[in-house]
Amino acid sequence: MGNLHKALQELRAERKQAQLQVEKLDKAISVIESLNGTGTPQKVNQPTGTTAAPTRFMSKASRLKIAAAQRARWANIRKESEPVAVTKTTTSAPVKHTMSLAARRKIAAFQRARWARIKAQQKKAA
Repeated sequence: MGNLHKALQELRAERKQAQLQVEKLDKAISVIESLNGTGTPQKVNQPTGTTAAPTRFMSKASRLKIAAAQRARWANIRKESEPVAVTKTTTSAPVKHTMSLAARRKIAAFQRARWARIKAQQKKAA
């Protein structure tokens, strides 16, 4: 049991050293990228042990370009799908039928009876 405990301590120490080394490498990479002006800025002080992908940043100008391109696409689609002439129909919309109070009460009574049968069957089974 002592050997396992000792091995576990050694593995944890190695993991901690590896995490520190990864953090140092991340800092060095970010410094070089900021000097060179390439790559996307990344947060250096990320908590260790996270498996989430780094967040990607997009400039406001890029977002505006993408939005304008999408608006142009939708304009083309609308332009192509517009009907030549729209004719109005003289018929009105169908009348909405409402259920009478007697019909609603009849349905409610049927449902109460149905649930009573189901509950009775469950009591028999239990």
